[in-house]
Amino acid sequence: MIVHPIPPVIPDEPKLLILGSFPSVKSREAAFFYGHPQNRFWRVTAAILGEEVPKTTEEKRGMLIKHGIALWDVIASCEIEGSADSSIREAVPNDLSPILGKNPEMSIHTNGKTAYDLYRKLIFPKTEKPAILLPSTSPANAAFSLEKLVRIWSETLNLSNK
Repeated sequence: MIVHPIPPVIPDEPKLLILGSFPSVKSREAAFFYGHPQNRFWRVTAAILGEEVPKTTEEKRGMLIKHGIALWDVIASCEIEGSADSSIREAVPNDLSPILGKNPEMSIHTNGKTAYDLYRKLIFPKTEKPAILLPSTSPANAAFSLEKLVRIWSETLNLSNK
C-alpha cells in the first residue's frame, strides 16, 4: 500500500478544486503534483491563467494560490503498479472536508476519467457534490493536443467569471 505523500494545495479562499487520481512515480519523487515533464497540467493551467509556466514547486503552488485553485487527489492510499491509473487497487479516498470547508460552493473538477470515476465511487456518496470531468493532461492522453486541452479546460473552468 502506498500512502499519498503530497499535501494538498489549499488557498485561503478557493474558487475551485481540481482532483487527480494519485501521484505518479515522478510526482512522488518530485514531492509535488504533476512532476512528470511530459504531463501538460502546468502548461495548460498557466495558459488559462495568463501566467508563465511555473518551474519550481514554489512557483507552481504560488500560481494556484494566487488564482484560488485548490489541488489534490482523490486517493489517500492504494496499491498501484508504477504510475498506471489502470493498476490502482484498494483505493482509500482522501478527506476533502479541509478544502470544501473553506468554500462549500466551490466547483470540483477531475483531471481525467480515472479521477472522475474514483471520485464518483469513493467521495460523491459522502459529499453529494458532483464533479466535472476534464480531459486528462497526462501524456498518455494522446488524443488531446495541448491546444485542445487549453481550450476545453478554459471553457470548462471559466475562471474569468469566478
